[in-house]
Amino acid sequence: MANFTKNAIKQTFIGLLETKALSKITVQDIADACGINRNSFYYHFQDIPALIEEIIMEEADRLIAEYPTISSLENAILVAVDFAKKNQKMARNIYHSANRDIFEQHLWKICDYVVHAYGESAFPDVKADPESVEILADYYKCVCFGIIMEWMEKGMPQDTEAMVHKFLTLSEGMVERTLKRAEK
Repeated sequence: MANFTKNAIKQTFIGLLETKALSKITVQDIADACGINRNSFYYHFQDIPALIEEIIMEEADRLIAEYPTISSLENAILVAVDFAKKNQKMARNIYHSANRDIFEQHLWKICDYVVHAYGESAFPDVKADPESVEILADYYKCVCFGIIMEWMEKGMPQDTEAMVHKFLTLSEGMVERTLKRAEK
Protein backbone atom coordinates (compact mmCIF):
# COMPACT_ATOMS: atom_id res chain seq x y z
CA MET A 1 0.00 0.00 0.00
CA ALA A 2 2.90 2.37 0.77
CA ASN A 3 4.30 2.12 -2.79
CA PHE A 4 0.82 2.65 -4.22
CA THR A 5 0.41 5.85 -2.21
CA LYS A 6 3.91 7.06 -3.05
CA ASN A 7 3.32 6.49 -6.77
CA ALA A 8 -0.09 8.17 -6.53
CA ILE A 9 1.56 11.23 -4.97
CA LYS A 10 4.11 11.39 -7.80
CA GLN A 11 1.51 11.00 -10.55
CA THR A 12 -0.81 13.50 -8.91
CA PHE A 13 2.00 16.03 -8.62
CA ILE A 14 2.94 15.55 -12.29
CA GLY A 15 -0.72 16.03 -13.21
CA LEU A 16 -0.92 19.21 -11.14
CA LEU A 17 2.15 20.56 -12.92
CA GLU A 18 0.24 20.23 -16.18
CA THR A 19 -2.25 22.85 -14.99
CA LYS A 20 -0.49 24.94 -12.32
CA ALA A 21 2.83 26.65 -11.81
CA LEU A 22 5.07 24.86 -9.33
CA SER A 23 5.01 27.86 -7.01
CA LYS A 24 1.21 27.53 -6.78
CA ILE A 25 1.19 23.84 -5.78
CA THR A 26 1.05 23.04 -2.07
CA VAL A 27 1.34 19.79 -0.16
CA GLN A 28 -2.35 20.24 0.67
CA ASP A 29 -3.19 20.44 -3.07
CA ILE A 30 -1.37 17.16 -3.67
CA ALA A 31 -2.98 15.49 -0.65
CA ASP A 32 -6.47 16.65 -1.65
CA ALA A 33 -6.04 15.50 -5.25
CA CYS A 34 -4.74 12.11 -4.02
CA GLY A 35 -7.42 11.69 -1.41
CA ILE A 36 -4.87 11.38 1.38
CA ASN A 37 -3.99 13.55 4.35
CA ARG A 38 -0.90 15.74 4.62
CA ASN A 39 0.75 13.30 7.03
CA SER A 40 0.64 10.61 4.34
CA PHE A 41 2.52 12.93 2.03
CA TYR A 42 5.13 13.65 4.70
CA TYR A 43 5.49 9.93 5.42
CA HIS A 44 6.84 9.51 1.88
CA PHE A 45 8.50 12.86 1.16
CA GLN A 46 10.16 15.51 3.29
CA ASP A 47 8.77 18.30 1.10
CA ILE A 48 7.93 19.18 -2.49
CA PRO A 49 11.61 19.61 -3.54
CA ALA A 50 12.27 16.05 -2.29
CA LEU A 51 9.32 14.85 -4.39
CA ILE A 52 10.68 16.69 -7.43
CA GLU A 53 14.12 15.21 -6.92
CA GLU A 54 12.80 11.66 -6.71
CA ILE A 55 10.71 12.05 -9.86
CA ILE A 56 13.61 13.50 -11.84
CA MET A 57 16.08 10.95 -10.45
CA GLU A 58 13.81 8.07 -11.46
CA GLU A 59 13.40 9.50 -14.95
CA ALA A 60 17.18 10.00 -15.27
CA ASP A 61 17.84 6.41 -14.12
CA ARG A 62 15.18 5.13 -16.56
CA LEU A 63 16.84 6.90 -19.50
CA ILE A 64 20.28 5.63 -18.51
CA ALA A 65 18.99 2.06 -18.31
CA GLU A 66 17.14 2.45 -21.62
CA TYR A 67 20.32 3.49 -23.48
CA PRO A 68 23.22 1.29 -22.32
CA THR A 69 25.22 2.20 -25.45
CA ILE A 70 25.04 5.28 -27.64
CA SER A 71 26.47 5.16 -31.14
CA SER A 72 26.67 8.84 -32.07
CA LEU A 73 27.10 12.18 -30.38
CA GLU A 74 23.82 13.28 -31.97
CA ASN A 75 22.01 10.37 -30.30
CA ALA A 76 23.77 11.20 -27.03
CA ILE A 77 22.47 14.77 -27.02
CA LEU A 78 19.00 13.71 -28.17
CA VAL A 79 18.78 11.14 -25.35
CA ALA A 80 19.46 13.95 -22.90
CA VAL A 81 16.86 16.14 -24.65
CA ASP A 82 14.40 13.26 -24.29
CA PHE A 83 14.75 13.67 -20.53
CA ALA A 84 13.07 17.08 -20.74
CA LYS A 85 10.64 16.22 -23.55
CA LYS A 86 8.88 13.39 -21.69
CA ASN A 87 6.93 15.80 -19.51
CA GLN A 88 7.43 19.21 -21.10
CA LYS A 89 5.09 21.16 -18.84
CA MET A 90 6.61 19.61 -15.74
CA ALA A 91 10.14 20.30 -17.02
CA ARG A 92 9.24 23.87 -17.95
CA ASN A 93 7.61 24.47 -14.55
CA ILE A 94 10.63 23.13 -12.68
CA TYR A 95 13.04 24.98 -14.99
CA HIS A 96 11.32 28.29 -14.17
CA SER A 97 11.11 27.63 -10.43
CA ALA A 98 13.26 28.05 -7.35
CA ASN A 99 13.91 24.28 -7.61
CA ARG A 100 15.67 24.56 -10.97
CA ASP A 101 18.92 23.34 -9.41
CA ILE A 102 17.36 19.89 -8.88
CA PHE A 103 16.56 19.64 -12.59
CA GLU A 104 20.02 20.91 -13.56
CA GLN A 105 21.77 18.46 -11.22
CA HIS A 106 20.06 15.45 -12.78
CA LEU A 107 20.36 16.78 -16.33
CA TRP A 108 24.09 17.15 -15.65
CA LYS A 109 24.17 13.48 -14.57
CA ILE A 110 22.40 12.43 -17.77
CA CYS A 111 24.72 14.52 -19.96
CA ASP A 112 27.74 12.98 -18.24
CA TYR A 113 26.37 9.48 -18.75
CA VAL A 114 25.43 9.91 -22.42
CA VAL A 115 28.75 11.50 -23.35
CA HIS A 116 30.72 8.74 -21.61
CA ALA A 117 28.48 6.03 -23.11
CA TYR A 118 29.05 7.54 -26.55
CA GLY A 119 32.81 7.71 -26.01
CA GLU A 120 33.02 4.10 -24.88
CA SER A 121 30.83 2.93 -27.75
CA ALA A 122 32.33 5.02 -30.56
CA PHE A 123 35.98 4.94 -29.48
CA PRO A 124 36.59 1.63 -27.66
CA ASP A 125 40.27 1.44 -28.67
CA VAL A 126 41.28 5.04 -28.05
CA LYS A 127 44.97 5.42 -27.26
CA ALA A 128 44.71 8.92 -25.75
CA ASP A 129 45.76 9.54 -22.18
CA PRO A 130 42.89 9.33 -19.67
CA GLU A 131 43.26 12.95 -18.55
CA SER A 132 42.78 14.20 -22.13
CA VAL A 133 39.83 11.89 -22.66
CA GLU A 134 38.21 13.22 -19.48
CA ILE A 135 38.79 16.84 -20.53
CA LEU A 136 37.15 16.10 -23.89
CA ALA A 137 34.25 14.31 -22.17
CA ASP A 138 33.79 17.29 -19.84
CA TYR A 139 33.73 19.62 -22.85
CA TYR A 140 31.00 17.63 -24.60
CA LYS A 141 29.08 17.23 -21.36
CA CYS A 142 29.02 21.04 -21.13
CA VAL A 143 27.98 21.30 -24.79
CA CYS A 144 25.17 18.81 -24.27
CA PHE A 145 24.01 20.56 -21.10
CA GLY A 146 24.26 23.99 -22.70
CA ILE A 147 22.26 22.99 -25.77
CA ILE A 148 19.48 21.62 -23.59
CA MET A 149 19.42 24.61 -21.25
CA GLU A 150 19.31 27.01 -24.22
CA TRP A 151 16.53 24.94 -25.79
CA MET A 152 14.56 25.13 -22.54
CA GLU A 153 15.20 28.87 -22.24
CA LYS A 154 13.69 29.30 -25.72
CA GLY A 155 10.53 27.50 -24.62
CA MET A 156 11.45 24.00 -25.86
CA PRO A 157 10.72 24.51 -29.59
CA GLN A 158 10.06 21.38 -31.61
CA ASP A 159 13.01 21.81 -34.00
CA THR A 160 15.51 20.40 -31.49
CA GLU A 161 16.74 17.60 -33.75
CA ALA A 162 17.54 20.10 -36.54
CA MET A 163 19.45 22.34 -34.11
CA VAL A 164 21.49 19.42 -32.74
CA HIS A 165 22.18 18.11 -36.25
CA LYS A 166 23.34 21.56 -37.41
CA PHE A 167 25.70 21.91 -34.43
CA LEU A 168 27.18 18.46 -35.02
CA THR A 169 27.57 19.11 -38.75
CA LEU A 170 29.53 22.25 -37.94
CA SER A 171 31.75 20.41 -35.45
CA GLU A 172 32.12 17.18 -37.46
CA GLY A 173 35.41 15.40 -36.94
CA MET A 174 36.39 17.51 -33.93
CA VAL A 175 36.28 14.59 -31.47
CA GLU A 176 38.42 12.41 -33.71
CA ARG A 177 40.99 15.17 -34.32
CA THR A 178 41.18 15.99 -30.61
CA LEU A 179 41.63 12.35 -29.63
CA LYS A 180 44.33 11.98 -32.30
CA ARG A 181 46.25 14.93 -30.81
CA ALA A 182 45.90 13.39 -27.33
CA GLU A 183 47.32 9.98 -28.28
CA LYS A 184 50.12 8.72 -26.07
